Amino acid sequence: MLTDTHTHLYSESFDEDREIMMQRALDAGVKRFFIPAIDSNYAEAMFDLEKAYPDNVHLMMGLHPTSVKENYKEELQFVTSQFKCRNFIGVGEIGIDLYWDKSTLGIQQEAFRYQIQLAKKYKLPIVIHCRDAFDEVFEVLESEKSPKLFGIFHCFTGTLEQAHKAISYNMKLGIGGVVTFKNGKIDTFLNQIPLSEIVLETDSPYLSPVPYRGKRNESSYLALICKKVAEIYSISEEKVAEITTQNSKDIFSI
Repeated sequence: MLTDTHTHLYSESFDEDREIMMQRALDAGVKRFFIPAIDSNYAEAMFDLEKAYPDNVHLMMGLHPTSVKENYKEELQFVTSQFKCRNFIGVGEIGIDLYWDKSTLGIQQEAFRYQIQLAKKYKLPIVIHCRDAFDEVFEVLESEKSPKLFGIFHCFTGTLEQAHKAISYNMKLGIGGVVTFKNGKIDTFLNQIPLSEIVLETDSPYLSPVPYRGKRNESSYLALICKKVAEIYSISEEKVAEITTQNSKDIFSI
């Protein structure tokens, strides 16, 4: 059994073939799908997805850093209100993204801290989005460091040193399609990280693994990521699936 710890299955990219795409993933052995939020605009689509696949789909709630705009306080209030209404399995995806807009760094940091504190309150894991912002993310994590802080460093693309630092904050590393890229680099040192510290993800519809790079990603491609990780660690794909699924259970308690 494979677990996709990060997949945007509610994305408009799947509107025309969602059921077929989901069946492909289930047929490929992907039985558990962990769904990060982006902002309030996608909430209804997320809830619809959960209703359609109640045994497989598990929802997070949070405000994505690229959605931290002028109305971020209203969006954070929406996130807070949702936690009062129902249960979620994590707070995510949250973090800092300086690739698209550096001018919002201050409010991104504020939103990141606020949501970390929300996760601590509800004793939930966080799922971190970090793009061109390792130092800034680590600065916030350092200030919020505690036994109650834990989760996943989603789409990890940093160095070995940054990997160890992320793990030191009780974060598992989310390994996705980048591990299959020729210039992805993480494949050169990943086997120096214990397999107990990683989880698998697709981030679909983004970041498709080879040979689908540049095309729409989907959760069935998690099998390709699993295969590459198995090659890196020189163990069977079944063992990778078993250990990384157990890691996801340890984080999300489900």
